[in-house]
Order: sequence, then structure tokens, then C-alpha cells
Amino acid sequence: MITTPRIWLKCAATILMLTPLAGTAGERFDGMPDGSGSYDSLVELYGEFLEWKDPAKANRTNPLKDVAGQTTDVYPDYGREMMDSRRQQLQAFQERLEDMAVVDWELSQQAEYLAVRSRFDQQHFLLEVSRPWSRDPGFYVDQMLRLTFVDLPVEGDSLADLRRKLDAIPTLVAQAKRNLTEVAADYADLAIFNLTNADGVGHGYPYREVPPPGVLGWYNDLLGRARSEQPDLVADVEAARDAVQDYLDWLNDNRSEMTGQGGVGKAAFDWYLKHVKLMPYSSDDIVVLGQRELNRLWALYALERHRNRNEPEIQISQSAEEYAGRIAVTDERVRKFLVEEGIITIPDYIGELDTNVPWIVRPNGPNYWEQVQYRDPSPDHLHAVIPGHRFDGVLERKNPHPIRGRLTSGARTEGWAVYLEEGMLHAGLFEDLPRVRELIYIFGIFRAARVPADVWLQLNEMTVNEVVDYWMERTPYLDIDVARVDAEIYLRRPPGYGLGYTVGMLQMQQLLGDRKMQLGDDFVLQDFHDQFMAAGRLPMSVIRWEMTGLDDEVRDLWKREPLP
Repeated sequence: MITTPRIWLKCAATILMLTPLAGTAGERFDGMPDGSGSYDSLVELYGEFLEWKDPAKANRTNPLKDVAGQTTDVYPDYGREMMDSRRQQLQAFQERLEDMAVVDWELSQQAEYLAVRSRFDQQHFLLEVSRPWSRDPGFYVDQMLRLTFVDLPVEGDSLADLRRKLDAIPTLVAQAKRNLTEVAADYADLAIFNLTNADGVGHGYPYREVPPPGVLGWYNDLLGRARSEQPDLVADVEAARDAVQDYLDWLNDNRSEMTGQGGVGKAAFDWYLKHVKLMPYSSDDIVVLGQRELNRLWALYALERHRNRNEPEIQISQSAEEYAGRIAVTDERVRKFLVEEGIITIPDYIGELDTNVPWIVRPNGPNYWEQVQYRDPSPDHLHAVIPGHRFDGVLERKNPHPIRGRLTSGARTEGWAVYLEEGMLHAGLFEDLPRVRELIYIFGIFRAARVPADVWLQLNEMTVNEVVDYWMERTPYLDIDVARVDAEIYLRRPPGYGLGYTVGMLQMQQLLGDRKMQLGDDFVLQDFHDQFMAAGRLPMSVIRWEMTGLDDEVRDLWKREPLP
């Protein structure tokens, strides 16, 4: 572990002190609330909102609570009456949020208000537009899968918990049949596929030499293990598996009537970009940005390939041991570079952070991510380990601030991680590894290709299959399984997650340039990165306003508009 003499953040006060404009008087913009609530009221309200949104995640003490905070056997109730109640509860939260004296607060507190309001608006959008419990059969499939990964035998409380989950599957299926009244065609096809086919990627799945064919295959896998290792569970597993089979049969029988559109449409998507993602771009702007980045990265990749034409290609690791050795070398190299080149502070509590791409032997060979990582782990190590996601996540967990330590913007998280890939290339990390520079560009190409396709999915201008074809034509090493899984993720996740990688990176580059122009020769890269991390994982436009004082991106965000 590398330690440094610099002391990392210890408390919320220190975090705010590191932010250049913290403590300065706030500004007044059209639409900024001028009510009666104090900043302490905002902190209290946000805590209540988190408890309401996800009691188990908020306090980690009672995982068997439903979406309304009521005791449940396993799965929440997503019926019409319950969701109408949720809408009323959220409206009450929003009314309290609007009655805040934000005009009188410090700038840092105003920034937090905008970030908190974006989380409220995200829930508003979920309840009014996304509605996965009534539009997406996969919403229920997702809840069926992971209990099958359990290691047997189990006993005591673990056994009781497993039985409770298995016994609840028929109830979950009944609820799905009752609630799914406006199913999107793409969602139905993806759910049927996932019930009966291995996805070819297996994010976080236990390893099987031959992956089970979909969710039903995993129930059969659990049933086989129960028969040999814990026979008293066989009846429970069979009943749950039969319920899942019944759900599949119901989907197939009713598929012809499932004709809705998966995307949310242009007007709703533009609203989401402004109010939830707090981005200063329309969907049209984002398509242009993504296509420009895709062209730029392909050009750089072509030039890099020419430059390295006499260099030997990097060969894929041939064993788990060889790959583990490459990871160890990469981790040591990256940490040494971050410290010696003054890139970012590594706090003393940052220890081993593992890896993001495990060694897997696949029947058809490595997938896209493995094609890159098994050659050299550097691209995803920067992105997902240090100083990317895992490092970022540890800092967030160590952040005691009641808002900044409990709020995460996807575009901030992914934008930071993507920025690190090409950013560290330009900072000099790969001067002696020319072929690794090509891998960095290959990663960037796929992330850029996601941007317009993510928009087109939400605007219903492309289907999942059309997006897969679009990506496959434009991304070196990309395989159909990774392409399909990513298309599914970015259609079914909250809108715009896929575009957040590249667009967040562009926002990060903009912030870097702004601070360098403001500070001139006084600019210190390590201080910049430390201050950025100290701000928490608020949306990028809000962090930029707070760090630079530039309000061109946020002044129009205060005007909250009704959902179209």
C-alpha cells in the first residue's frame, strides 16, 4: 500500500473547506425557492426521503420492508393502489422541498439543494413515466435470479431466509401478471430471452463451465445441487422453479399483445436530462457530442496503430496465474504513477482494491472486456479500480456528510472513470507501452458509440437489435453478448445512463480546462483532483458551479418544469 504525507478528508467540514467556493454567499436565480425551510431542514428531509425510497439501503437494519416502508415477506407490492400512495407521499416531500429559503443559503448549500432535488425528480419520473412494474417483465425476472446463486448447504437463519425467498416466487409471479398492463415489446423479448438463455456475460454470476440457460437454468442448477447436498430443500426449489416456468409460459402466450415502446420519448427524455441528470444539453446536442467523440477516437486509434505498426501486438494472457501477475504489475505501476507524478492523493486507508474483470474461460473465447483486459489490465484498472470506481466508492463511504456522502450521480461516477483512461494516457502513464494506448482508445470508442444509441433507444428510433448492430459495426473486439447486455442495461436502467460515460467525461474535461484557465500557473493537478473528489458525487454541472463560480450551466436548472 502506498501512503502519502497528505491527510485525506476526516469530516464534512473538511470536505467543504477543500471546495474553493464553499462558505461564500449564494446567488439568486429565477426559480430558486424563497420559502421558510433552513438548510438543516433540507438535511432532515433528504434523510427521510432516503428512508422512504429504500429502507434497507438507508439503515441496513430491516431488509424486509416494502416500497412503502411496511413489513413484507420478501417482495414489495407494486399494485395500482400502492403506487398511487407512493405518488402522494412523494408529492408531500416535493412540497416541503419547495418551501426552502434557498436564496439565503451559501453557494455550497445551494449546490446540494439542486442535487437533492434531482433525486426527488428521478423518483417522480420513475413513478410517472418509467413505471417498470407495469411496463417491463424483466423487472420481475431480475428479482427471481440471484437467490439461485446460494451455496448449499445452508442452515439456521440463512436457511429460513432462503425458504422465505423461494416461497415468495409464486406470489411475485402472480403480482407480475396482475401489474404488467402496458408492456413494451423490447422489454418482453428481453425478459423471455433472459429466462431461457445465458446472457454470455454473467456479471457477478458464479462460474459454471457451461453457463445455465437463463433464469430457469439457474433454478435447475439450484435444484440439482439441492438434490445432492440438501434434499429437504427440493420441494421448495421445485415450487419456485415451476412458478418461474409459469411466468415464461404466460409471457409467451401474451407476447402478441405486448406492443408498447421501450423508450420514454423525446419530450420526457429532454426533461430527464435537465431535471434529473442536471445536464446543460438536449438529446439532440448529446447525439452530436457522441458522434463527434466517436469520430475523434477512431481517428486517434488509426494514428496510434500507424505509429505502433512495428511494435509487437500484446497477446492475451494464457492462464489465470499469468493474468493475476499482469494485474499485480498494473496496480503497482498505476499507484506509483499517481503518487510520483502528483496526480491525486491516495489516503492511507486505501488498501487492496481487487479487480473488476475476473478470469473466466468461455466456450467461445474472451468477450469484449476480456479481450482488452487479458491483454493489459490498465484501461479498466484505471476506470474501475484506482483511482476509478473502487477508489471512488471507498472515499464516498468514508465521507460523513449527510448529503454528499449519500448521493451519487451516474454521469459523475462514470464520467470521472472514463476521464481517467485517456487522461492518464496524456499525463504520460503509457509512454513506454504504445500498444496499451490503443486499448485505451478501443475502450473510448465503445463508450462514445453508446451515446447516440442510448438517445435513440429512449426516443424509440432504434430497437435493441438495431443498437447491437450499430455497435458491432463500430467497435473493435465487441461481441454480440456484451453488445446485447449493454443495450438492455441502457434501455432498462434509468434513462441516459449509457451516455453518462462519455458526456460525463466531456464535462470533466471542461471543468479541468476551466480551472486551469482560472488559476494559470497556480494550477496544481493534484489539488484539482483532490478538490473534485472532496465535492462528493454530485452532478457534474453542480460541481463545476461550486468549484469555478461559473453559473452558465446551472442558472436555467432552477426553473422546474412539469413533466410533459
